[in-house]
Amino acid sequence: MAAQDDLTTLRARFRGFYPVVIDVETAGFNAATDALLEIAAVTLKMDNSGWLQADSTRHFHVDPFPGALLQPEALSFNGIDPHNPLRGAVSEYEALHEIFKMVRQGIKDQDCNRAIIVAHNAAFDHGFLMAAASRVGLKRNPFHPFVTFDTAALSGLVLGQTVLAKACAATGIAFDKGEAHSALYDTERTTILFCELVNRWKRLGGWPLALSEQGDIGEETIDAQNHKNSTLDL
Repeated sequence: MAAQDDLTTLRARFRGFYPVVIDVETAGFNAATDALLEIAAVTLKMDNSGWLQADSTRHFHVDPFPGALLQPEALSFNGIDPHNPLRGAVSEYEALHEIFKMVRQGIKDQDCNRAIIVAHNAAFDHGFLMAAASRVGLKRNPFHPFVTFDTAALSGLVLGQTVLAKACAATGIAFDKGEAHSALYDTERTTILFCELVNRWKRLGGWPLALSEQGDIGEETIDAQNHKNSTLDL
């Protein structure tokens, strides 16, 4: 079984996954046809006592890809003017290239195997990121192709709330609705929320996992579980 010190690492805590908090703002709900307009990413780390916290941040306004649809309802909701030159927007390729570079370095530094997206209603953000990466032909995508950590589901379990603002309020995290629907702000709030949920589980005694009454889990059991988990990653 892993030594106690190893349990304070991201690798041990999340079975080799490197969690990265993501939020996107878009011009619609269809990742294949509607524009990605903004994306932010926050990597995570653990301190020496195993408490989860934010690490590095990347944030980009993004130019709509050629032929992208811009749904008026979505633009009215998030308040983004895709044609405003003051946005300082970059291409999808440049935004994702920089985020992927940061994430791959984090995976290496933390001795993890693969990144996993953490997001509020994660399927939405995961879908847009994957569609954009495929569109621009980026190789070595560090993110798992389908597994995510969804803070909406986790908040529903832990807090009885699924809306980001209400989940933050339930944990005492400040949330300014006037700043909402900015990828950077929502990513920062989601990061704080995810860290609180993970750290709360630790404070309650749920991590590290308790040993069985018979003592340490046998190596054979660990090997069998690791083999099972590795097949799920395929």
